[in-house]
Amino acid sequence: MKTDQQINWVVFTAATLCFCVSVGAADDPVKIDNDEAKVLVVNSAADAKSQMHEHKMNRVMIYLDPGKMTLTSAAGHVDTLNFKAGEVLWSPAAGMHVSHNVSGHPVRIVEIELKSKSDPAKSAAAKTGPQDWAKVDPQRYKVELENDQIRVVRAHWNPGDKGLMHEHPYNYVVAFLTDCKLQVTNPQGESTTATMRAGGVAWGIASKHTEENVSDKPLEVVVVEFK
Repeated sequence: MKTDQQINWVVFTAATLCFCVSVGAADDPVKIDNDEAKVLVVNSAADAKSQMHEHKMNRVMIYLDPGKMTLTSAAGHVDTLNFKAGEVLWSPAAGMHVSHNVSGHPVRIVEIELKSKSDPAKSAAAKTGPQDWAKVDPQRYKVELENDQIRVVRAHWNPGDKGLMHEHPYNYVVAFLTDCKLQVTNPQGESTTATMRAGGVAWGIASKHTEENVSDKPLEVVVVEFK
């Protein structure tokens, strides 16, 4: 039987969860790279300082650990960023700068780089239906951030908790804040169980299903949807 490290990808069929788990090499920060997004899980060592660089595309940042960073522009202006574990921040395209981890400890960050540029007309045309998961089950699924490119939903299940049948209208990335053991059942009653360690990421496609936390611990994820 293959270990998690040996599995490069696992596909759950369209009848069930519909996402591709990208594991990849442990030292490769790029976990997902497709036409819509590039997803990295970055491990920033204590006192790590980057080279001068820029970000040409908008990004979503999910901080897996609490910490503090400084961002120094080419002109010498310094911004200080404080963040909590599990916090999600929108990071618009930025000019040349240096980032410095001043937390005093390592920090893990999920960085989601959007391949497409902002398109308000496209966003206006992207409508959610009556089974949209954030509408159907707001007790478990809460919209945390939304603009014309993305919608970020935080999902939480208590041990043994089962959600309602719902629809994911967009393709999406899942960042796992806790270990995951989730049973997913499609409208035809076909089920599978998806597992993932905390700190992992997965790619999902538009789909309908119910979800049940079949572990004895709370389960929490952050989902970034692409409009």
